[in-house]
Amino acid sequence: MSDGNLTGLSEEEAHEFHGIFTKSFMGFLVVAIVAHMLAWGWRPWGQ
Repeated sequence: MSDGNLTGLSEEEAHEFHGIFTKSFMGFLVVAIVAHMLAWGWRPWGQ
């Protein structure tokens, strides 16, 4: 940690992690949106 960061990752490792995290989050978000649309089509709520 002599370079001052808290994670212990190099700049390249941090960029790689960020890319994987971003893609995983977007995938989860798409699945969640599709699941909500399917649930709404099956049994609408709030009406």
